[in-house]
Amino acid sequence: MNRRLFIQNFSLLTTGLVVSLNNEAFSQLQRGNTIKGRVTAGKKGLANVVVSDGYSVVLTDKKGNYKIKTDLKASSVWLSTPAGYEFPAKASLASHYHLLGSRNEYNFDLKRLKKDDQQHGFIIWADPQVKNKKDVAQMMETSVPDVQELVASLGEDALIHGIGVGDLVWDNHALFADYNAAVAQMNIPFFQALGNHDMDYRMGEDETSDRTFKEIYGPTYYSFNRGKAHYVVLDNVRYLGREREYDGFISENQLAWLEKDLQQVSKDQLLIINLHIPVYNSVKNNTDFYALLTGYKNVHIMSGHTHYNVNHVQNGIYEHNHGTVCGAWWTGPICSDGTPRGYGVYEVSGNELKWYYKSTGKDKKEQMSIYVDQLTNQTRVIANVWNWDPEWKVVYFLDDRSMGAMEQQKGFDPLAVKLYLGNQLPLGRTFAEPQKVDHLFTAHFAPSVKKVSVLATDRFGNEYRMETLCS
Repeated sequence: MNRRLFIQNFSLLTTGLVVSLNNEAFSQLQRGNTIKGRVTAGKKGLANVVVSDGYSVVLTDKKGNYKIKTDLKASSVWLSTPAGYEFPAKASLASHYHLLGSRNEYNFDLKRLKKDDQQHGFIIWADPQVKNKKDVAQMMETSVPDVQELVASLGEDALIHGIGVGDLVWDNHALFADYNAAVAQMNIPFFQALGNHDMDYRMGEDETSDRTFKEIYGPTYYSFNRGKAHYVVLDNVRYLGREREYDGFISENQLAWLEKDLQQVSKDQLLIINLHIPVYNSVKNNTDFYALLTGYKNVHIMSGHTHYNVNHVQNGIYEHNHGTVCGAWWTGPICSDGTPRGYGVYEVSGNELKWYYKSTGKDKKEQMSIYVDQLTNQTRVIANVWNWDPEWKVVYFLDDRSMGAMEQQKGFDPLAVKLYLGNQLPLGRTFAEPQKVDHLFTAHFAPSVKKVSVLATDRFGNEYRMETLCS
């Protein structure tokens, strides 16, 4: 090999090595430890806006300027959008952040809302979890139009946003683009949380498992505001570094950041925390997490992951573990507990929150399913009240005669058993099985009864009635 050819080949080799350097580490070589910028609305600087790199939390000064000494592990800088301003978004995906690169300065420009935002709404999409184009087609043909109808029903000037609480896709990261297309068609600002199926596996430990997600959606934990509500998004999926093994855990970095973030939030604000894995029974360090919420009077946690719908109230903290957009992994019309495929709909008024479960393709007035079966010498009715919590009341009527409260019990939804029970069902994804839940209600009565009605009243006084003939 002659000297010129050797030099050319060596130059190509070293260039490749430079390009292959870890982007975060390389960018640290190009910028100082301190970054700065300005938060504006038009030409006016905005004071007291929270800006963070995920480690430090600072406030802008009276001219809108901020300065942060960034942590070596920081990959982005973001602002906690203040109340009264539009959410920054691109094609409806939240864009309240900058990925850190070689620059030392990152600015944010906001637009003031045209109306008061103390009245607003949001939806929770849990586990769209598309695996292939067939799943995508179902999502685009059923779930997306349902949200479009909901948004249209609220009026042109309604303030509503969405939050995806993880498992946006099912390990197939090429389909993030399809999820993004769904978000764009819903045409409302959408925030994302990381799910276990959104992670990069076999690429190291937990700290590197979210690389693809960050490149597309930015930080995996952050906050924002609307009206008197403070929203937090967290990553509570800890990758254990082996195949697809993970557990529910909120990292010390996040807890330290959350403590600083909440110092800017008054105790009487509505606090809405969004994450993937249920906290109350599946996050190993939930005691440390709950400790940070002490003193907050109105806390709601939004989770997914389980593919069933259940509400858990503990020490004044209300956790909504949502039925999923995909139901039982796109195999049928219901989740594993009998709750239809769907999503949560929430209405904020000041620091108060109301909600209901919206089943895909069904009217909001449909909040339960009922089943009647004939037993020996008697008839039984089972009511599955999907979004039940302890403040609901469930009563029944036999041939229009009031019979009082139904008996609550844990059990399996009959349709879920029919569709999913056994190692041959459901076709293609036989791992799906019925889930025992506590939002079933039963009553037994004589075979002579011709009609049974069930009336469920939610905690807000909304009544939902369903009836069926017994023979």
